[in-house]
Amino acid sequence: MNTKGKLVVLGSINADHILNLEHFPAPGETVTGQEYQVAFGGKGANQAVAAGRSGADIAFIACVGDDDTGARVCKQLASDNIDTAPVATIKGAATGVALIFVNGAGENVIGIHAGANGALTPELVAAHQDKIAQASALLMQLESPLESVLAAAKLAHQHQTKVVLNPAPACELSDELLGLVEMITPNETEAEKLTGIKVENDEDAAKAAAALHNKGINTVIITLGSRGVWLSEKGKGQRVPGFKVKAVDTIAAGDTFNGALVTALLEERPMAEAIRFAHAAAAIAVTRKGAQPSVPWRREIDEFLQQQG
Repeated sequence: MNTKGKLVVLGSINADHILNLEHFPAPGETVTGQEYQVAFGGKGANQAVAAGRSGADIAFIACVGDDDTGARVCKQLASDNIDTAPVATIKGAATGVALIFVNGAGENVIGIHAGANGALTPELVAAHQDKIAQASALLMQLESPLESVLAAAKLAHQHQTKVVLNPAPACELSDELLGLVEMITPNETEAEKLTGIKVENDEDAAKAAAALHNKGINTVIITLGSRGVWLSEKGKGQRVPGFKVKAVDTIAAGDTFNGALVTALLEERPMAEAIRFAHAAAAIAVTRKGAQPSVPWRREIDEFLQQQG
């Protein structure tokens, strides 16, 4: 189970306030929720936790506020097998917050206050240059300042560290940043934002992947929810289906997939096997509530895969 290479995750940390509702409220409507919980989240932290629990040798570059939430988050991350030395505590800032509604179908809508995440500056990234230089892969998302994501990608590129980008939440990105990315993992919405191509079927996914290859990205994995993923490597594409499970809550499913995928690739598993491992991790996550509480441990993923035969 030893990973061959080190992983650095750069990204966000949030406290998620989650309310389960029968349906999302329309403007002006008040809806009474069934269940409320506070759980740790943030795309960066979710992906770091998914990697740590699934067996990666991982360090996490991030920021928390100098509040009780920040202290509790750091303690929790350390228990998830994550090197938290690069997590900075920002004086006078609050730890990031996400307000999440989950409907009866397990879908979610989310509003975010960046808080301390906004303090993850290029200077802070530069302070951890050694961590990035010594890593085999750098995994990032877009809840951190874009200039810092670019700064980290440049550092990684200089030191032959593979840049893996999960371009979420969706936004337009410069060709300069995309040109530094080795592997990208958008969902359908994010793929459309980056390419202008609406992804509604496999043919669309292949076109969107081709557009991303043209920006210099070798591996494109477009996540398609319950339909699995579209994998395209240097222009050769195929859909890799996921596992059928009853979804309770899809929060952090994509993050779990990303963290587990990179972990498996760092173990030098073939891509098809790595995707199967990541699908299994995400399948387990959607059967549980919350972001990080839903992320499975390595033993659970291995057991799930054994049951699939």
